[in-house]
Amino acid sequence: MDTNIQSKVAQWLNGKYDAETVAAIRHLEATNPDELTDAFYRNLEFGTGGLRGIMGVGTNRMNKYTVGMATQGYANYLKQAFTGEIKVAIAHDCRNNSRFFAETTANVFAANGIKVFLFESLRPTPELSFTIRHLKCQGGVVLTASHNPKEYNGYKAYWDDGGQLVPPHDKNVIREVEKISSIDEVKWSGGAENIISIGQDVDEAYLQMLQGLSIHPEVTASQHDLKIVYTPIHGSGITLVPQILARNGFTNVHIVTEQATPDGNFPTVIYPNPEEAETMSIGLQKAKELDADILLGTDPDADRVGIAVKDLKGEWVLVNGNQTAALLFNYIIEGRKNKGLAKPEDFVCKTVVTSDLIDVFAAKNNIRCYNVLTGFKWIADLIRRHEPQEKFICGGEESYGYMIGDKVRDKDAIASVAMICEMAAYVRSQGKTLFQQLVNIYIQYGFYKDHLISITKKGMKGADEIANMMKGYRENPPATINGSAVVTLYDYQLQQVKNLKTGETQAIDLPKSNVLQFILADGSKISARPSGTEPKIKFYFSVHDKLDNVADFDAVNQLLEERIANIIQDMQLK
Repeated sequence: MDTNIQSKVAQWLNGKYDAETVAAIRHLEATNPDELTDAFYRNLEFGTGGLRGIMGVGTNRMNKYTVGMATQGYANYLKQAFTGEIKVAIAHDCRNNSRFFAETTANVFAANGIKVFLFESLRPTPELSFTIRHLKCQGGVVLTASHNPKEYNGYKAYWDDGGQLVPPHDKNVIREVEKISSIDEVKWSGGAENIISIGQDVDEAYLQMLQGLSIHPEVTASQHDLKIVYTPIHGSGITLVPQILARNGFTNVHIVTEQATPDGNFPTVIYPNPEEAETMSIGLQKAKELDADILLGTDPDADRVGIAVKDLKGEWVLVNGNQTAALLFNYIIEGRKNKGLAKPEDFVCKTVVTSDLIDVFAAKNNIRCYNVLTGFKWIADLIRRHEPQEKFICGGEESYGYMIGDKVRDKDAIASVAMICEMAAYVRSQGKTLFQQLVNIYIQYGFYKDHLISITKKGMKGADEIANMMKGYRENPPATINGSAVVTLYDYQLQQVKNLKTGETQAIDLPKSNVLQFILADGSKISARPSGTEPKIKFYFSVHDKLDNVADFDAVNQLLEERIANIIQDMQLK
């Protein structure tokens, strides 16, 4: 074992760590030295979004000590940044140890003289964002690993606007966290009087805000019997999704009972991610049995939502994140226009890897559409920088996250479920289904088809392999892909757009990010982005063509599918 790793292990064995931790380390020494090495070979990085990692003992794991040290660093920065009383809100999801980590976080903040609003039990991440603004807090934390496997947990830090940390605060907090070199520097206890339990009072304020987002409440009332199937996938969505659907008037809601109970072991799925077909399969079966109108599933912390509907042939299909975003943006933009709610200062926002279809119909509806880097913290940052001169209406990303209105500054599956069901009710009142509405959007604005591939590179070598892939693409971009010339390279790390024919460059007015995008002569777009939270590199493919009528849907869909398959084959990604 590396001497540095040995030193870290010795520090944990001889320091002020509890007996259970010491026993676990001894067990790994005797039975699984490789696991012990992985647990200590580095410190779990407090990145710009906080912590996320496998739970267990060690410096590279989510545990009481790494959470406590992170909180001490964050508390130190809050006390530097603000004068007077400092308040934070804390929430957690259903994951194993989430409550324990939330209480640990609360205790450390409280011991540092910071007033803590701690939710009495699990709550959705978007409600935490709402609470920060509602209770005028300076910061907040939610304990969740989102849609990661059951072995993971995480710690997401927020600022006073309800958004996740952005520059300069993200780097400043990281700097303070890195200064905490020992658990002896953490204030673990004292100040219990600073912790206040919150729950239904904040729920009520949040639900009332969500009700106010409705565009066509009269249509929802007339279509109240829309047959809805909902699964929280063992997560925190069960706390509020049924409530908001009931408040909005829906009377025919069916919960997937097998996945209704919060459970950090996620016993019915491999990954608690609504992007996965396997995860949605139980709900899909129930939707078929009931002949439902729509199926919706939210992830463990209820910030992402996946849906399924019947296609043109009456067969159930899962709708991807880009398609749902297109439907939602279109409904909200057109609905506000039809209701006389649209204003010249309105704007929408999406990430650079989300379908350009949204840019197209936003432009044709004379509404500004901003593009930001991946992550809702950048949408929140954009709102902060543009208010009050401009008004945020909705935002989204291809990975099943959407934000409606500006009272929550993170993706919100509770608001999204409510709006998606209202949208389904609206199109049903017009004698259509959501899939038919999607095809109508394609006919009007162009048929955009998107696909995502995630390549996992685990272990210590994985990060190097991913870095080398990006270096190769950056230094030697392909001249052609699938027989079409690569005409433009967007390099968000270098913050420039380069015309590969002329060599001319233009600046990209966004923060640096390790993302590359190839634009082909035929209009196809390929994006490459290493994940910020998982050992993966993601490739996003977007192709488009004209769709003249409904009868041509299958043929054009097949054409676009083949184009994506050929691009993937040519890039040797499978």
